[in-house]
Amino acid sequence: MRKKEFIPCLYLLNGKAVAGWGQKNLFSSGDVEELTRYYNDHGADKLLIFDFSSSDAEHEAAIGKIKDICSISEIPVIGAGNIKRMEDVKKLIYAGCQKTVLNFSKESNIELLEEVSKRFGKEKMVVSISSLEEFTGNRERIETYADSILSLDNFSKELLESTSLPVIFHTEEENQERLKGFLKEDNIWALSGSFVSSPSANLMEFKTVCKEAGISVNTFESRISWQEFKLNKDGMIPVIVQDYRTEEVLMLAYMNEEAFSNTLRTGKMTYYSRSRNQLWLKGETSGHFQYVKSLHLDCDNDTILAKVDQIGAACHTGNKTCFFQELMKKEYEDTNPLKVFQSVYDVILDRKEHPKEGSYTNYLFDKGIDKILKKVGEECTEIVIAAKNPDKEEIKYEISDFLYHVMVLMAQKGVTWEDITRELARR
Repeated sequence: MRKKEFIPCLYLLNGKAVAGWGQKNLFSSGDVEELTRYYNDHGADKLLIFDFSSSDAEHEAAIGKIKDICSISEIPVIGAGNIKRMEDVKKLIYAGCQKTVLNFSKESNIELLEEVSKRFGKEKMVVSISSLEEFTGNRERIETYADSILSLDNFSKELLESTSLPVIFHTEEENQERLKGFLKEDNIWALSGSFVSSPSANLMEFKTVCKEAGISVNTFESRISWQEFKLNKDGMIPVIVQDYRTEEVLMLAYMNEEAFSNTLRTGKMTYYSRSRNQLWLKGETSGHFQYVKSLHLDCDNDTILAKVDQIGAACHTGNKTCFFQELMKKEYEDTNPLKVFQSVYDVILDRKEHPKEGSYTNYLFDKGIDKILKKVGEECTEIVIAAKNPDKEEIKYEISDFLYHVMVLMAQKGVTWEDITRELARR
């Protein structure tokens, strides 16, 4: 059964989040990156961005900001607003949007739908409507070339009865009973608008309420029951905590059943403090919350591995990790590909910011983009030549040279490895 979704909406104007249609007052802090990170960790399933720009220059700046949003968003982003031509749809998709929204209040968007659907795929097309007539007058076109419908502040039983397409209902309604009623409608597959977008709304808690009302939603659920865990003599289980991005081990703590249940319900790591004999929501006093990304149980069912988004420091000493005291270390080469790539890239960035006399990297930066591109092209040719040689050592050497020069190009253009890995992950 398809789960109902919650899709916060950000209205983007001059690089900031504003309060609503046509308003210029900031929404919350107005910082779209900060809000995106908040939604990542607080139960949102997707994110809807409306570009409120007017001029072409403002639109280009908005596309750049949407690209920044997509680069840090862990949930799919839907791009909307100021779409006039195919090029606008392409820019949103290339910026990282999973889907784009065509506003059927605009005649030009109605004409555009078929073209962009055939070019980029029906699954990337959402049609927004403000009235039932906008749907009924274009029903065949919408159902042929769009994946879903965004109904803007207009709840219509007639619409729900007239189409099998999933409907995202954008509403200013904030009454939770009314919102639950909307979600019980078969064709409403997602809610957006005022309540869902508000940072003061507890989406994880509301999802629990919806689940208890028989509405299928995305919540944290354990595939193995607490009763199957092997507990210590105090009725608890140890939890090893890792940073989900770097896989750095952050801390060791313990959970009892209540702490485990609270972790699943809230999406925030909750432990049992053995020294204080009480439940311990990590970050409740310090603000250094740990947002759950995954929980794994070991082969003996007696230890949990938690991967989390750590806000601030994990350790009470102020260190990022509790394991900061080195006892001994044998020197070794770290060949983890991502760590090596990042390490080399960091050195290249450091050379760019702090030039070093005699550095080949600085020579490339000094010569500029044309020289860097020339070297990238030359290294491509060297790879082709080396590939004809049966000895893999030569091609290994040439690929390494190529990757180094590509990283210089990345640094020159402001592209990070995270940008690249996110793009690959989306494909």
